[in-house]
Amino acid sequence: MHILIIDDNEELLYGLQQLLKDAHYNVDVAKTLTEGKESIDQKKYDLILLDWMLPDGSGIDLLARLRREKITTPILLFSSKKEVEEKVEALDNGADDYLEKPFSNIELLARIRALLRRESVQKQTQIQLGRLTIDFSSRSVFVDNEPAKLSAKEFELLELLILNANTVLTRYQISEHLSRDFDHLSASNIVDAHIKNLRKKLDADELIQTVRGVGYMISR
Repeated sequence: MHILIIDDNEELLYGLQQLLKDAHYNVDVAKTLTEGKESIDQKKYDLILLDWMLPDGSGIDLLARLRREKITTPILLFSSKKEVEEKVEALDNGADDYLEKPFSNIELLARIRALLRRESVQKQTQIQLGRLTIDFSSRSVFVDNEPAKLSAKEFELLELLILNANTVLTRYQISEHLSRDFDHLSASNIVDAHIKNLRKKLDADELIQTVRGVGYMISR
């Protein structure tokens, strides 16, 4: 796996290089947006770690440019900005994940594994999961080869759980993904209701596991 880090903090950059190399990733680094773009033009990366503030501009500008150019490489944006509005801006411009500084190495590695796993799954247009067949390109689901009629939200929920297989997602994380409304998130039973409907339509109570007091997950 090839990862590009774009950050101008030399101490952080050195630490990240060593951390990722120890985790058996191939790592390239860039200290400016210009250097980063040149690296991206020359090599295909599996993941880009991008800082928000760089000497020659904002990481958001590079993020938006890459998405306009149809470059779909997963991008994890990190920043010391803590406001919800900044997180929304990052996601709206095509970031796949957002991590606030300072962050722990354990959390960063977990986020990286999740993004790489998600990218691997998304490259498969169709996957088999027990009695289920999920076609991501047509956004359709079949149970024992019979079509299951899912709402858009239900498919998004199933897709989210599959793309994060073997990872427990909290109710807040699921609600955040489904609603995209950061001003009205709550610990309501909306997520539980979606899960209940999904289990019923898929006839797969055992597929979506409840982690008591935390949230839900799918094992693969």
